[in-house]
Amino acid sequence: QVQLVESGGGLVQAGGSLRLSCAASGLTFTRYTMGWFRQNPGKEREFVARITWSRGSTYYADSVKGRFTISRDNARNTVYLQMNSLKPEDTAVYYCAADGWGSSDRVSDYDYWGQGTQVTVSS
Repeated sequence: QVQLVESGGGLVQAGGSLRLSCAASGLTFTRYTMGWFRQNPGKEREFVARITWSRGSTYYADSVKGRFTISRDNARNTVYLQMNSLKPEDTAVYYCAADGWGSSDRVSDYDYWGQGTQVTVSS
């Protein structure tokens, strides 16, 4: 079965950096657009970044543009999210997701999800 396993979350001070990883198994990784989303309690899950399967094109939410970088290593079936200049408002559970049909920033378009990893940014 398909598994997406996130790692790399933790507690960091404002201005610091973290690198999230998502290891995928059970799917043809190179045929999926991979995305990162985040969610806080009582709020909707929101798009953060995605990277397409075909050309490796990247897209970002305006709130993270210029601070976060998404990348993928197809040989390792892994997608990364490098987060720099972190702010307290970046605090959330971060989820990795796989979209087998296109390139979207909508939660409903993603087929598979990881369990999430907590990122906490202190002020």
